Amino acid sequence: MPARSITIITTGGTIEKTYDEASGLLVNRGSILREMLGRLRLEDTSVSVIDLLSKDSLYMTDEDRKQILDAARETLAAGSTSGIVILHGTDTLCTTGELLHASLRPNAPVILTGAMRPYEMTRSDALQNLTEALFATGVLPPGVYCVAHGRALKFPGVVKDKARGTFTEA
Repeated sequence: MPARSITIITTGGTIEKTYDEASGLLVNRGSILREMLGRLRLEDTSVSVIDLLSKDSLYMTDEDRKQILDAARETLAAGSTSGIVILHGTDTLCTTGELLHASLRPNAPVILTGAMRPYEMTRSDALQNLTEALFATGVLPPGVYCVAHGRALKFPGVVKDKARGTFTEA
């Protein structure tokens, strides 16, 4: 039996964008999480996936954020997860993180992560950030965090630093 059980909630964002040959655009067409997970070795870990949304976070609504909150709340209430990772677009990740921080009393780490460059692109940070987020569920205490680029930042007060292409504390 796995020592850890992690739940991943997919919502889209740059981390999961793929190239659409017909339009020439990067779009969210569905989760590519399973492809990314297939490149990782996760000893003694089971992963369950909730495919919730497939949206660029710039187009997320309050109703979308409520769906994310409800999915996280239900997962935590079930008591069967060591942690939650939420794949999210970086543009509004902090808005969702603040909502989760204000609304949840988590009994496990809730980690938001994304990517500045899609998984499919050269020099993408997607796989690194996913790996760090998965690892963080096993080492961080309960709370809501943004994990990316080698750092774990606790909400409230996380902001996107567009100039540096990462997240910082306010």
